[in-house]
Amino acid sequence: MRKMRKWLILLFLCPGVMRGQTQPATEALDKLANDFWSWRAKYAPFTADDVNRLERPGGVRDWSAAAIDKRTRDLKELDARYQKIDSSGWPIPQQVDYRLIGSALSRVHWELEVNPRWKRDPNFYIEQTLTPIVEALTVPAPYDEERSREILTRIENVPSILQQGTENLDKAPEPFVTVAIQALEGVRDRLHKMATSLRPATTLQEKELGAATDRAADALDSFRTGLQDRLSSAPKETALGRDAYIFFLKNVAIYPYSPEQILAMGQQEWNRAVAFETYEKERNKNVPPLQLAKDTDKWIKDAAAKELQIREFLEKRGILTVPAWLQHYTLRPMPKYLESLGFGENDDFTSPSRLNENCIRYVTQPSGNLGYFWRATAQDPRPIIVHEGIPGHYFQLCLSWKHEDPIRRHYYDSGANEGIGFYAEEMMLQAGLFDDSPHSREIIYNFMRLRALRVEVDVKLALGQFSLEEAAKYLEQKVPMDAQTARQEAIAFSTGPGQALTYQIGKLQITQLLAEARLQQGEKFNLRAFHDFVWKNGNVPIALQRWEYLGAEEPGK
Repeated sequence: MRKMRKWLILLFLCPGVMRGQTQPATEALDKLANDFWSWRAKYAPFTADDVNRLERPGGVRDWSAAAIDKRTRDLKELDARYQKIDSSGWPIPQQVDYRLIGSALSRVHWELEVNPRWKRDPNFYIEQTLTPIVEALTVPAPYDEERSREILTRIENVPSILQQGTENLDKAPEPFVTVAIQALEGVRDRLHKMATSLRPATTLQEKELGAATDRAADALDSFRTGLQDRLSSAPKETALGRDAYIFFLKNVAIYPYSPEQILAMGQQEWNRAVAFETYEKERNKNVPPLQLAKDTDKWIKDAAAKELQIREFLEKRGILTVPAWLQHYTLRPMPKYLESLGFGENDDFTSPSRLNENCIRYVTQPSGNLGYFWRATAQDPRPIIVHEGIPGHYFQLCLSWKHEDPIRRHYYDSGANEGIGFYAEEMMLQAGLFDDSPHSREIIYNFMRLRALRVEVDVKLALGQFSLEEAAKYLEQKVPMDAQTARQEAIAFSTGPGQALTYQIGKLQITQLLAEARLQQGEKFNLRAFHDFVWKNGNVPIALQRWEYLGAEEPGK
């Protein structure tokens, strides 16, 4: 009788078992997912983003035409395996897993074929050479023999990758070429300063590190000179176009919206953010302004104390479960070798194999010269802790890395990750975290203005309605923000369409999901349980989370 009951429960939960298909088919998906992510760790391009960093095997990277052809053939084989799997009779959670692998495969198509930055954007090769070095150096020093050798390998890899880039690039748009030339200004001096300050933290000999650095600097200078030669004949158009953009929205991000709907959503949220910031400023006009931290040490100590307060706040208010094993989001002084290089995101969210280590964000001396985000953080570290640390990216990534379902441990698209980080900001404001600091509430609303504007900039850049310079000026004037940060944002959005809108659209999807769950569950709705589900599945696009959590219609059907 017990065996019969167990069998009936299995049939109810997994009706495909009755056809003898579900178990073998899900095993095929698990095998495909494992093979894909092992392959992906070897060949995924490095990006300037920090949320999607991978644990990668060491060694030399190859972006030659032959290597790209091989990856294209590998992708075709993985696609064929995916298409052979019939998930139609599976329970929804397993169908979500199937759609996730489809998203991952679509992202590779996006990178290799639809938005082939490897042949149209010289900034791609700066990312493939300097970002690997930055990622290695954001892991705290000192570096043992193995890590030191990997750092050296990445520096030694620079000339070959740049040579491959020179051969691959075809009709790179003039704005992309100009941005790359500017990014490499003074790169020789920066690399040498990096190497000088880095060597004592490694097991490397001064001669071998110096020689590798010289070769890398020569290659970067030569690459820059070659770009200057291309400039006069480079086409002006940067827009990827509507069809390519829709491919990303539908197949990679799994958004149920058109570009026009996304644009309208962003514009409405910008109006809301401006109104709320205006109310807050009027309310606070007689409140003394926030002051910058006096020095790095005080900034770091203040952030550590407030991180603990945020954890306690989450638990006491029943907002989110904070597991005891979760380590801390911390600030540290910027090492000279990272500051000298002056490139990329200088943080370390740890990784699946380093869950026992603290997350680190490296900071420089607080001053009036800090950029948009870091000036705000030096006034009150809580907004950035909430977005990046706890309950934001670091918290979400750690929960996802421990997910019992291996398929959900990986990054698929920023819509869920950045959506959670942005949602957390206003959620914590509404919950009362910033009640003690009126001008910190203004910071949150100003952040909201930026994220809403990013939507418009992303869509209009992709569709050719904004130039890069117009986008930068637009951000500078309408957030407002400093010119350098605005330009950096516009560059990132222009070369990587679809990422800038993830903050706002992901947040709106989460608030919709919460409203629908509250209506569906009535008085049984539990905010902590809802957040625990969303955070644990924080790598899963929100449309797929909605399908699973509510039993709603499948996205795209």
